[in-house]
Order: sequence, then C-alpha cells, then structure tokens
Amino acid sequence: MTLPGTAWLARGRHPGPEPERDVRRNLIALRAAGVLDDFLDLDPVEAVRSTVLHPREESAGPGPSARRLFEARWRTADGVMVRAQLTTYDQTSRRAKGEGVTWVLAAEADLPWSPLWPSPATMFWPDSDRIPWDHDSVPGVRLRTVNHLPKDESELRHRLRDCSRSTWYIHILVHEAMTPDAKGQQPVSAFLPPSLRHRVVEHRATPEQAQIADFAVKRELNVRLPRGGAVVLPTEPRPLSSDYDPQHFTVHSVFLDGSEPTELLGLVREFAGLPRPLPEGAEQALTQLRRNWHLLTPEEELAHAQAMVVKYAEALEAMTKSSDLYREAAEAAQAALAELADGDGALRPPVPRTAGTAGSPLDALRKRLDRFRKPNGHDV
Repeated sequence: MTLPGTAWLARGRHPGPEPERDVRRNLIALRAAGVLDDFLDLDPVEAVRSTVLHPREESAGPGPSARRLFEARWRTADGVMVRAQLTTYDQTSRRAKGEGVTWVLAAEADLPWSPLWPSPATMFWPDSDRIPWDHDSVPGVRLRTVNHLPKDESELRHRLRDCSRSTWYIHILVHEAMTPDAKGQQPVSAFLPPSLRHRVVEHRATPEQAQIADFAVKRELNVRLPRGGAVVLPTEPRPLSSDYDPQHFTVHSVFLDGSEPTELLGLVREFAGLPRPLPEGAEQALTQLRRNWHLLTPEEELAHAQAMVVKYAEALEAMTKSSDLYREAAEAAQAALAELADGDGALRPPVPRTAGTAGSPLDALRKRLDRFRKPNGHDV
C-alpha cells in the first residue's frame, strides 16, 4: 500500500514524564482559540468498543500497549476537513532506558494534502522547544533541529543505516564547508512550509567529517555527499518511481548563512511528492484512523443514526420472521403430539412430502417420533 495523497503520517518519542498532559493542554488551548472544531481524549480499550463509523467491520485497534488515544478535527483556511488521531504507546523497554513514550500520528483530509496546511503535529503537540515531543525512533535524532553526525565512524554508519530503514520521514544530509555562524546553525528545514517541515529530519556533517561522511553514505546508501553540499537520502522501502536518481537529489553547494537554500528545498518537495510504500506500522495507523473514528460532525451523527435505524429495522424484521417460524414449529409439534395420543396411540400415515414442505419443522419432529417405532413397524 502506498501513502495516499490525502494522508499525513508521523511517528516519534516523547521522553518527558507526562506526554499526555502536554497533548491535552495544547488541544484545550487550540479549541478555545477556534483552531480546532473539537477533540476527544479516549481510553484505547473503550475507544475500540465504541467504534461508530464502521460498526460492522473488524476493529482496527491500537494494540495492548496503547496508553491514550486522542482525536482532533479541524478545517484548513480553504475549508477542507482534516481528521487526525494521535496514539501514545507505553514501550516497557524504552521506558526502562529512559527513552520515553512512543507516539503515532495519522491525519487525513477530504482532499489531497497541501504542504501549506498547518502541521498536524502542532495540533496535538505544543510547537515549543521546551516540549521534547519530536524525538525520532532512532536515538539521538530529532525533527526540529540540526542533528550532527557522531564522531565515531561506526556509530555514524549505524545512524545513517537506521535512519534510512522503515523511516516515516524524509532525511537530508548537509555538509558544513566551514563552521557556520548562529544563523547557519539553524535547520534549513525551517524554510519549508508547515506541513512538510515536520516530515524532514536534517543531519549535518562538520567540516572535518567531509570524507568520512561521504564514505559512509556511499557504503551504506550508495549516494555521495559533495563537500559543502547536501543530498536527500534514499529510504527503505524506496519510492515507487523510476525517476529517483541519487545524483538528481544531490546539491553541490549549500550556503549556511541564514539564506534560503532554494535548490535543496525544491528537491525535498519533489522527493515528498514521489509515491512511497507505507513504512512499517503506518498502514495500521491509517486503518485505525479510518475505521476507529469517534469525533463525528453533526452531519455524520445524523447519518450514523439513520444507519442504525435501518440496522435495527432489519434486525427487528429478522426477529419477526424467526418468531413466525417458531410459532409454526410449535403448532406442528402440538398437532403431531395430538396424533400420537389419538385413540390407540397409533401414528397416522405421514403426509407425502412436497417441495413446499421439504425440510419443515414438522418433518423433523416426525423423524424423531419414528424412533419410538419398533423395527417391525409396530408402535412401542
């Protein structure tokens, strides 16, 4: 399954002590400000039990390790409806290592997604550096900042390899031709539009790491890093397009002086538009959003109520038919028992079976009564 054009997906870690509190405060503030139409804070188990949009479909629950399930609904500036779910997971091993709570965010719009729309991440998480919600699943990597490569060559290769496998993000690697000033130390991804900004992880190689970084990406990912340049790193699974060419997604010169790196940003936008297979776990998150949705609009509540009326009417009709069948069976049983008790107790010859009576309750009862007859044909 490829990433639908209407969807926006993200996954990360929150190492703080109370991540759900941070989400609740942000949701409450945005609803009060009119940014959100509404939101829900749900227990995952109860949320699965109360699924309303697709009650006849198999549940697509978040799993036993889920802590909380948040839903939010809002409209973009051009009036497009967006629905989103954020689920927090309690990974025991990560908590023991102090790596925090894992979260998964899935959002979907009624129309193809526009990078100019607000980031779904900041609908749930506060867009503040004081709240560390933006840690990637790879240790030591974050979304909203520059991630310098490790000094150790082995660790450097492992990080690039881990970041390229089953990632939910676009990764770029920039080489600093010289140590940048304060403006140049800001992530170039900050120039991206809101919805794309939180889909990009920026790695940096220091000036002295030119050769080692180039050697590492050549060995691990089969791409090259120009001195003072940048490259949009390939990911696994690869984009489903023959247009992906490592040389095409390489920029030979990036000025880290606070100016907008137009060429690099253009390649990031192009890469983001390529059809890509869903990474591991993403299909489940998207399925959960579509099947296990609770925050209905008034129109959806009306449609749901009408659907339930039709469902109950069908159930009532089925019960009525079953009641009629039971009544007919009871009447047939009473008639058969009356025949058995009539006179000397001999059964009357059975009525010849016709197409209309085949398999009727009376036939079944007669077969059972025949068991009381002796093998020679006489009654007991």
